[in-house]
Amino acid sequence: RKSLQKCVIIDVPANRYDLLCLEGLVRGLQVFKEKLEAPRYKRVSPADGGEPQRLVITEETASVRPHAVAAVLRNITFTQERYESFIELQEKLHQNICRKRTLVAIGTHDLDTISGPFTYTAKPPGDIRFKPLNQSKEYTAAELISHYKTDSHLRHYLHIIENEPLYPIIYDNNGIVLSMPPVINAKNYSMLLNMRNGFCVCLQAKITLDMIVTMFSEYCDEPFTVEEAEVVYPDGRLCVYPELAYRTETLSGDFINKRVGINESAESIAQLLTRMCLRSEVSGEGDLIQVEIPPTRADVIHACDIMEDAAIAYGFNNIIRSTPRTYTVANQLPLNKLTELLRQDLTAAGFTEALTFALCSQEDIADKLRKNIVETRAVHISNPKTAEFQVVRTCLLPGLLKTLAANRKMPLPLKLFEISDVVLKDETKDVGARNNRRLCAVYYNKSPGFEVIHGLLDRVMQLLDVKPGRNQGYHIQAAEDSTFFPGRCAEIFSCGKSIGHLGVLHPDVISRSELTMPCSAIDMDIEPFL
Repeated sequence: RKSLQKCVIIDVPANRYDLLCLEGLVRGLQVFKEKLEAPRYKRVSPADGGEPQRLVITEETASVRPHAVAAVLRNITFTQERYESFIELQEKLHQNICRKRTLVAIGTHDLDTISGPFTYTAKPPGDIRFKPLNQSKEYTAAELISHYKTDSHLRHYLHIIENEPLYPIIYDNNGIVLSMPPVINAKNYSMLLNMRNGFCVCLQAKITLDMIVTMFSEYCDEPFTVEEAEVVYPDGRLCVYPELAYRTETLSGDFINKRVGINESAESIAQLLTRMCLRSEVSGEGDLIQVEIPPTRADVIHACDIMEDAAIAYGFNNIIRSTPRTYTVANQLPLNKLTELLRQDLTAAGFTEALTFALCSQEDIADKLRKNIVETRAVHISNPKTAEFQVVRTCLLPGLLKTLAANRKMPLPLKLFEISDVVLKDETKDVGARNNRRLCAVYYNKSPGFEVIHGLLDRVMQLLDVKPGRNQGYHIQAAEDSTFFPGRCAEIFSCGKSIGHLGVLHPDVISRSELTMPCSAIDMDIEPFL
């Protein structure tokens, strides 16, 4: 018989950095099951009474990464499993809180092979030369960038410093390069399996350093202690890390009971929070609870976070369902209701609805439509992954033209429409941009079919109960638009305001969209009809 093994799936929230490694996860489970008390982490001075390790930051780093923190894991013992878990945690933190090393870079070095004080500075790439990890020869920093462009792992981090005039670099007291963050450590000075003393450096983040050292300080000869390190900033400030700061929050049991939907005593709630690694006790004043936040719980920012932990410990499935005291009736947004009504009637008019991407390339909304990208008021994506998704669309026409191009072999005529949002820059808005609901339709056939599009406009206005007229109704008048054929374009007005265009597309627009037949289109704003 085949033995059946029970599989346990544990959902780890993205903000619980202390559960990203096996050590933290096991420790958290043992505390939750009350088999272990949550440890207290301590920052200690060097045991021999000497000076702490020191990291000196120079003013050259101001243009790249001006902050760094450091700590020492003294007399630590690694096995193969512990070593792999340490490396895995570093990588998970790099991908999570470090935002793929764009915010924080972590480096750990064998303290027995290097000597302090250490210097964190920045130099031109041509002036940096060292032997990187897993390589057999020395490279300059510029050569390293070229070398790792084909590396499946490290090439994703090169853009962070590639175009900077100065690259960050860390030296020891003998001028030996320890690492070039955020790309690679130096060979022979990185952490090893038989390392006994580890020097941890994190650029930019105290939380990351606290997380690394607290998770693995249990393997030190004196468990849960971390040796301090000094960091000297360019302005002369001296700071001691890691902080390992504990803080206390006070909240009432009634606050938690009301928001979670339970009815527990303050003592019971304090016990629930203690199981979540938040040491808690009831103070002598009513039902107030003193909650101690350890350095491993950087996710606890507000009283609501503590309330959430109480709910998790209580068990969401154990909360009794209850009917809300206030009844509300949901109602569809007027703009969405109008959109749904128009969709049904446009479909009844013989047009097929398309749903296209909200992101597109700059070429789609500019060159292909014979427009200048500067005049489009487009919102640009700061770090686009592909050339197809560089900007947020400013009109719906490019998506429909792509849909036509992909369906050229379908029987003619092709009649498509879309009612969706576009995004336009707007300095009057707090976010600098606004959404605009628009209607766009195209008619693709052997003849332009301007009359079909014009008839669609009349039908839409009929549905909106807008009558023809120059003052209170709608009308069209000849206009010039680079997207449309000269003399075959009209501007749409409603109540005296321009709401869009319709006409026959320019031959250049058709050819650039890989189409071979004439095409007419309408593009109009539907928000004024609310």
